[in-house]
Amino acid sequence: MSVEVLNETPTKLDELEFAELGRFVLDSLNVHPQAELVISFVDEAAMSDLHERFMDEPGPTDVMSFPMDELRPGADGDLSEEGILGDVVICPAVAAEQAAQVGNSLMDEMLVLATHGILHLLGFDHATAADRRKMFTLQRKLVLAFLATR
Repeated sequence: MSVEVLNETPTKLDELEFAELGRFVLDSLNVHPQAELVISFVDEAAMSDLHERFMDEPGPTDVMSFPMDELRPGADGDLSEEGILGDVVICPAVAAEQAAQVGNSLMDEMLVLATHGILHLLGFDHATAADRRKMFTLQRKLVLAFLATR
């Protein structure tokens, strides 16, 4: 499984931790071991540009996902198709604001955001209350299980 982590910000973070999180989430959801994922960390200006260009909304946001091959989780015990999952882009500056509001460390907040972005790449969404419950329950379960391995 190829998980590339790019930090284009001055924020110090453990790239290996995010690569391991990516592998953990993808393995947990039976994604093909040849799937490719990129997790990038960008500054507020770059995130604002992406947010405005792709979502037509002003200012930076916390996380955005850019799916490529529209891979989905594998069924019980069966792997998904091979392919390029896509890119997750996180803005540490926005994540820091959110972390302070909810009482998380910046690292924990960014692990949650990375998991959230990966779930979006795999087709999960939170447009309805039922979808939101399903996605956020899975997100919490995955983050807690990952942290329990540390």
